[in-house]
Amino acid sequence: MNSIRCLIVDDEPKAREVLDIYIQDYPELNLIAKCKNAIEAINIMANQKIDLLFLDIEMPEISGLVLAKSLNKDTAIIFTTAYRDYAVEGFDLRAIDYLLKPIRPERFKEAIEKYEQIKREKPKATQAIHLFVRSDRKMIKLMLIDILYIESLSDYLKIHTINGIIITRETLKNLTEKLPEDIFIRIHRSFIVNINHIKSFTKEDVHIKDTALSISRSYKDLVHQRLTNQ
Repeated sequence: MNSIRCLIVDDEPKAREVLDIYIQDYPELNLIAKCKNAIEAINIMANQKIDLLFLDIEMPEISGLVLAKSLNKDTAIIFTTAYRDYAVEGFDLRAIDYLLKPIRPERFKEAIEKYEQIKREKPKATQAIHLFVRSDRKMIKLMLIDILYIESLSDYLKIHTINGIIITRETLKNLTEKLPEDIFIRIHRSFIVNINHIKSFTKEDVHIKDTALSISRSYKDLVHQRLTNQ
């Protein structure tokens, strides 16, 4: 297996040091940096590819969960936290493993082996260019390039396209898993937008055609970092 470029993201110096020591025992792991917050990690990932994140959850300003939601699917995550309560949400974000602090060497080894097995078994995927959604009792084909933005209305979605609006009974979470992350970005719990259709943006909103969509506080830093590095 090729060198695995990894990043430690944790606001606790002791936790960063422990992970650094563990990583040194694995020649295949190439530690790029130890970050004390999500902003440092975002800046590094904007300039170079990272394969694996050792990611704490409770951090100031931007939590590990919020950071994880913004990541490309090609970046794997191993959560490292002192809080068992986040396990379910962590695995919902496609986490490879969930390590509880204090992290034992054997659990770290198990997580790395799990990552390597998944990498070996992962099939080569082709980039999707369309998706099908159910509307008016039929499946409608939508070209991804035609989608302007997606608006959540509880258990329904309004998919705004260049040809009009399509309403489908679906959750934003489920649809997000079908969308390529290099094209779409979540800016709010109720909005996902197509980056290619953004005319302009401010600290508070993005503009698509004549519509201004609010950027929520929890997504603000991630959205601006992502858009300014396009």
